[in-house]
Amino acid sequence: MTAPDPAIRIEQINNILSVVPDVNPIHESASRPSTGSSTEDDSKLFEGHNEEQIKLMEEVCIVLNYDDKPIGSASKKTCHVLPNIAAGLLHRAFSVFLFNDKNELLLQQRADEKITFANMWTNTCCSHPLAIPTEIGFDLESSIVGVKNAAQRKLLQELGIRSEEVPVDKFQFLTRIHYEAPSDGVWGEHEMDYILIIKANVNLDVNPNECRDVKYVSATALKEMFKDESITFTPWFKLICDSYLFKWWDNLDDISKFRSDEIDRMI
Repeated sequence: MTAPDPAIRIEQINNILSVVPDVNPIHESASRPSTGSSTEDDSKLFEGHNEEQIKLMEEVCIVLNYDDKPIGSASKKTCHVLPNIAAGLLHRAFSVFLFNDKNELLLQQRADEKITFANMWTNTCCSHPLAIPTEIGFDLESSIVGVKNAAQRKLLQELGIRSEEVPVDKFQFLTRIHYEAPSDGVWGEHEMDYILIIKANVNLDVNPNECRDVKYVSATALKEMFKDESITFTPWFKLICDSYLFKWWDNLDDISKFRSDEIDRMI
């Protein structure tokens, strides 16, 4: 995906409310926004896709300006179609990296049923906080609380990890990355991705509609996976690995020193 001039891109992102009619304005005092709705065009867009995953495309994501300030809400579908991404639609996301007491990282292979980035290996859990009171935030600290709540919700839904095994206060926020990447000719990502680290020994009850496979890996084993050209990885996972992960991995017992409140622009 070829990015326009940075100044143009910033203007596109900040003016998205006037460009994409399916984005609803949002304010700090706003109540829960309406959920996404289906249209006749959706039948073609979702043709051949899994019904459960199609239903999840109605979830309402948080639409942002360039500085990570919520300015609107829109369905997951609206946030992930390439024409809207090209227009500048940016939404909030999170990526969880869960390590066990052996300092092994839990990876998941996304299910074949997934609409975006199917069958690719990635970090433990990656998804979106919803535009609801417990998951939205209007400054950095409240946004971190929101993505931690969302992470807890999605770890249960995808991997069957119970909330008591991953208490919200045990997640450590490290940074935000702003990136965009196409999935195919229809779908893609343009996200402000909050990176969360947690160390916990957990019990798994994997949802096969979300995950095709899971495994724990050492840093050495993951590097070997990267050498295997038959294995594909999600773009955000590769970006985080290439820029940060192995440095963090060597310092899991003192990880807080790597926290940065600045946004890392990877677009």
